[in-house]
Amino acid sequence: MKVKFIGKPNLNLHTADGKLRRTFVSVLFSLAITAFTACTNHKHKSNSPTGGVAQILLFNGTGTSPNDVSAIEAILKNNHLYYTIVNSSELNNMSELQMRKYRLLIIPGGNFIDMGKSLAPATTARVHNAVKHGLNYLGICAGGFLAGSSAYYNGFNLASGVCFGFYAAENQGTRKAVAITTPGAPAQDQYWEDGPQFTGWGAVAGKYPDGTPAIVQGTYGEGWIMLVGFHAEAPEDWRTGIKFNTTTKADNTCAGLIIRAAFYRAALPHF
Repeated sequence: MKVKFIGKPNLNLHTADGKLRRTFVSVLFSLAITAFTACTNHKHKSNSPTGGVAQILLFNGTGTSPNDVSAIEAILKNNHLYYTIVNSSELNNMSELQMRKYRLLIIPGGNFIDMGKSLAPATTARVHNAVKHGLNYLGICAGGFLAGSSAYYNGFNLASGVCFGFYAAENQGTRKAVAITTPGAPAQDQYWEDGPQFTGWGAVAGKYPDGTPAIVQGTYGEGWIMLVGFHAEAPEDWRTGIKFNTTTKADNTCAGLIIRAAFYRAALPHF
C-alpha cells in the first residue's frame, strides 16, 4: 500500500491583532513519521482520498455534540489530516488491535455521562489498553472528563485514577470567553462551555484564570495523551453575544496546533 505522508507540523501561532507572530511551541524535536497501515474491516465515514490512510479516529457517538464534531472535522481538513468517523456501536465492535491501527483517537465535547454510558465496559477497557499499548488520545472538554476515572460514567481511566472536576466558572454561566495562559505568551480568549480542569495529572501546558490546568499532556504506558478543557476549534457562529479579545482564526490555529501535537506526540512548553 502506498503511504501518503501528512505534512510537517506548523507550530506558529498568530496573536489576536494579526500583527505579532509568536511561537506557541519552542521545543525542538525530530519527527520520524512511521508508515501506518490503518485499514480496518469497518466502513466508517472517512475523509481519506483514494490511496490515503486515515490515521485519526474521531468519535461521534451517543452524547457527542454534533456541532463540535463538525468543528473538529473542519480543523482536521484545514490541517490536511485524514480521519475516520466512528459511532458508539462501531467503537463497541472494534477490537483493541483495530483501534491500535490508528495513530490518534479524538473524543470531542458533549455530554460525557451519555457518551461514557453509550459504550460497553469492555469497550472502555479496550480503549484503555489500546492507549496503554501506543494509541494516542486527545480529549476535548467531555473527552477530557472521560479520560479520568469514574465507574459511574464509564471513564477510560487514563490518568492514574484521577477523576476530573469542572473549572470553577461552571457555576457562573454555561458559555463564555475564558482567557487561557500558556508559558511565555499573552493570554488568549477561548470558547468554554462547562469544561473540566485537570488538577492532579500531567504536565500543565495551559491554565485557566484561576491557575487550574486547562491543557495537560502526559503518557499512559506507550500512549501519548492530551486533555483540553475548552474549545479552540469553535467556529465564529459559536461566539454570538460573547465578547472575545482573540480572533476565531487565532483560536482555530491553536486548535490545529493542539491536534498536531497530539498526533505527533509533541511536547508543548509547560509550567
